[in-house]
Amino acid sequence: MKHRIVVLGAGYAGAYVAGTLARRLSPADTEITVVNAEPDFVQRLRLHQLAAGQEIEAPQLAEVFAGTAIRLRRARVTAVDPERQVVAVADADGGGELGYDTLLYALGSHVADHGVPGVTEHAFDVAARPSALRLRERLDSLSKRECRSVLIVGDGLTGIETATEIAESRPSLSVTLVARGKLGAQLSAAARSHLRQTCDRLRITVLEQTSVETVEATQVLCADGTVLASDATVWTAGFAVSPIAAAGGLAVTENGRIVVDRTMRSVSHPNVYAVGDSAYAIGDNGRPLPMSCASAGFTGMQATNAIVGRLTGRKIANTKLEYPGNHISLGRRDGILQMVDHEGQAKPKYMGGRKAARIKAGILKLSLWTNSHPTFGLPKRKHRLASAPHTSPEKAAA
Repeated sequence: MKHRIVVLGAGYAGAYVAGTLARRLSPADTEITVVNAEPDFVQRLRLHQLAAGQEIEAPQLAEVFAGTAIRLRRARVTAVDPERQVVAVADADGGGELGYDTLLYALGSHVADHGVPGVTEHAFDVAARPSALRLRERLDSLSKRECRSVLIVGDGLTGIETATEIAESRPSLSVTLVARGKLGAQLSAAARSHLRQTCDRLRITVLEQTSVETVEATQVLCADGTVLASDATVWTAGFAVSPIAAAGGLAVTENGRIVVDRTMRSVSHPNVYAVGDSAYAIGDNGRPLPMSCASAGFTGMQATNAIVGRLTGRKIANTKLEYPGNHISLGRRDGILQMVDHEGQAKPKYMGGRKAARIKAGILKLSLWTNSHPTFGLPKRKHRLASAPHTSPEKAAA
């Protein structure tokens, strides 16, 4: 009987790991199934561009996995039962259950409302393709009206990129960025100055030290009593993960991320691995890796090495687990590259302007190509499985 590997989610981490496993493990011994709600690969890092009115590539997953023997199941994951080793899914045909021997959990994250009233009912977001398209439709309609105010709540990287992209692509709109603290607090002083100048150039109004307590259809209410009119409120104040892992009994953090060891294996269920935003992984500096594309890449590579190593009885190589820095687009012609030190603090120097924008665009292009060609450049030799992969002695690297 073949060893069943089920991958939940085909984002930056899931698509890469699935394709790599298909290239490195023999199809005579393994059966790989990818479960994803959308039929295409979503470039989440560029959804703010989609919302602003630009077109971005969305490769069909069926084409991405063509020739790999990977089974693609278009469905929504509704539950995970690690004791029975099954995953419940829902699709147009009614769904059902998928059994697994090894599970890779890569369901990513979604926008976090932090319990703020009205966010779900009235706010837009760019955390998923459908919601980004809804925002795009709303922005299109605003171009035909006299009242054209757009409010971006949240000054993290997503908020900054969304505000600058909309302001540049749709100059007729009045854009306001609401920052809970100091704008660009995670950046160096020089990079913060560059960001401020960019906001001024794009005529973005920045409100610092402002906390939103309620979102309504045409306005938001702030903690200090300020009322801000808004024809479209975009919520970018952080991300949260699905409660599915916690409901299934996996060991998770307070916010629901799966607690993993150095090899991305669940500390409570050894045949479950987690990568990307879903995983609570400790980096080489002793700090938790942040939710990011870079973290998805590093945790994905580590999980791949661990799964292949354990199933085939080979040594497990350690992949570096670090967060090198922030790559921020400020529209299509400007950007900021802010590297960080070993403690995750911004280094004094940064790169800004067109060169930074080109580098960020190159990173996104490379990321898309890598995920669209998950088996390119990998060893062609496909390893056979050990007779008892889950009970054989560990050969983890020191």
